[in-house]
Amino acid sequence: MDTYQQARPTGEADELVVMNAEFKADAHRQYARLRAKGPLHPAQFFPGITGWVVVDYDLAREALTHPALLKDPEPAAAMLEAVGFLGHKRGTGFGGQMLEADPPEHTRLRRLVSGAFSPKRSAEMEPRITEIAVQLLDAMPPSGELDLVDAFTAPLPVAVIAELLGIPESHRQDFRRWTTLAFQVSHPEYASAVASMHAFLRELVADKRLSPGDDLMSALVAARDEDDGRLSEEELAGTAALLVIAGHETTVNLLGNSVLALLQHPDQLRLLREDPALLPDAIEEFLRYDTSVERTTNRYAAEDLELAGVKIPRGSIVAVALASASRDAPLPGGGDPDTLDITRSAARHLSFGHGIHHCLGAPLARLEARVALDTLLTRVPHMELAVPAESLEWFPSGMVRGVLSLPVRYRRT
Repeated sequence: MDTYQQARPTGEADELVVMNAEFKADAHRQYARLRAKGPLHPAQFFPGITGWVVVDYDLAREALTHPALLKDPEPAAAMLEAVGFLGHKRGTGFGGQMLEADPPEHTRLRRLVSGAFSPKRSAEMEPRITEIAVQLLDAMPPSGELDLVDAFTAPLPVAVIAELLGIPESHRQDFRRWTTLAFQVSHPEYASAVASMHAFLRELVADKRLSPGDDLMSALVAARDEDDGRLSEEELAGTAALLVIAGHETTVNLLGNSVLALLQHPDQLRLLREDPALLPDAIEEFLRYDTSVERTTNRYAAEDLELAGVKIPRGSIVAVALASASRDAPLPGGGDPDTLDITRSAARHLSFGHGIHHCLGAPLARLEARVALDTLLTRVPHMELAVPAESLEWFPSGMVRGVLSLPVRYRRT
């Protein structure tokens, strides 16, 4: 019996929300429909993996800090093993990293890398991020049509995280492809892409042992090799993979979603061009309006519990739909949550999560978004979608929300 069958609420039958490509392509309308019915719904995340999805703001904050909703999958092991999920995951090198750990392991792992992502350390990277953004835009023809994902919104975060970790420039195109596929578990190339990335990271670790540099990967290797084993070999590999993937793919889609929102709302684009001082609040609005992380990784009920009056048995999977919860967040001064308004002051959202797993890279992501959008709007004053918005292809599966390509028609200064 699967988790959904075990945990199905009594009373009126509730639909099983199948979070497939069709759902993701129409995510915000689907989430609005679900919120109107209730804060919690049975869901199928992947074939054979079912559980519960939280869709409203208040319950999301509760679930993200619930002491019995943990990252340890042991209570759900039978279901996960039955579909090969645990065995497949163990072979990817994603074990032993903070996103999938509970305290005290989570606390220790997070402390080891937190300094590299502090607001102060992130701010020191601004000149280099600006330089990368300018170089990418100057490399574009003076006018024409191109895919902005390939030309700008992807290579900028790739370059930033690669320099932070000490990844050679010759491997950055490979990393872009591998990390894109790493967020699409149902993609036929998922396993080979993740295996290739993990193999490269093992080689990179070996290189940093022989020739350490002034980069985060060298610092992680030092923590593994010199500090009484504070970082195991599995934790080193898992942390490296997490930083490579989460350290840039989410920012790729934050930039893409932000540009798309502006192109679909010319009045907001005009406001931002006329008053760049609106940009910090605009970024919070972009995060609220269309976050790049659609839902969290799985949490597992370590014991029988109750959410929104629904009994959740031990072993159930619970995920939080951050995209839905952010649209449901209280708005300063009221207003329509489905309307993009870059003049909102400090829009609330859950795009970076909440609680102990709040995104460590949030300061860097905000900085990259501010620099990238400011540079783009300044140096490319004329830009529009080159295809109907309805034809854009979104990530078809997994926790990320973003378009795979963003064709634009533009003219540079």
